[in-house]
Amino acid sequence: MTAIKERPILFSAPMVRAILDGRKTVTRRPVKGAQIPTEDASVAAGERHRWMAIAQRDPRYGFGVFGATEAECAKELEEFAPCPYGRPGERLWVREAWACDAQVDSIAPRDLSQGEPIWYPADGAVRQTGCSMVTTGKGRPSIHMPRWACRILLEITDVRVERLQDLSDTEIEAEGIDLDALADGQDRYDMCHAGAGADGRPTLQAAWRHLWESTGGDWEANPWVWVVEFKRVTP
Repeated sequence: MTAIKERPILFSAPMVRAILDGRKTVTRRPVKGAQIPTEDASVAAGERHRWMAIAQRDPRYGFGVFGATEAECAKELEEFAPCPYGRPGERLWVREAWACDAQVDSIAPRDLSQGEPIWYPADGAVRQTGCSMVTTGKGRPSIHMPRWACRILLEITDVRVERLQDLSDTEIEAEGIDLDALADGQDRYDMCHAGAGADGRPTLQAAWRHLWESTGGDWEANPWVWVVEFKRVTP
């Protein structure tokens, strides 16, 4: 029996909470470099090769995918370029901020015993194993979380390519947006910058923009993104 392929993926504390609550079922990540569809103005509008991108399966080699429109080119890219986050049926294990007991603060993640208790600051949960947490140690960044410390496993259900801003309010909600938290001023939400509706609460579109920009993303560029839908499964 072939093992199911797994890849790590990083999520912030608010997004971890949204996944645990069942509010987040999709993530959007930028399409990299030359894989972004670009227009060749020297080719007549409507011609098959008007838009082009690189479907790169190897770090050194790739091949062109084309379309008469950017949407057609993106569809070709979606079909022929492997999504770096996986394909339907494969899995993502979530890396999040974590901590062990203070007595092992000086030990690198790779040298820790897999029996160590783990504290997850996103929601304050503790994974107790063979030994108990005595004193919570230093916070460790998500990038350094080993696979054995992961508590959230996701199965990919769909993958596609689209523009960052091309989504409905329902799709924004599936990103795990918490309007109540934003309206209360959490996550350093700048109401004047992001905008609010008639009731003074942030709109979903404004909240989605804030979430994207909070990760360092460029909203105005409206970049192409990989849309990865998932469901939570037992680790």
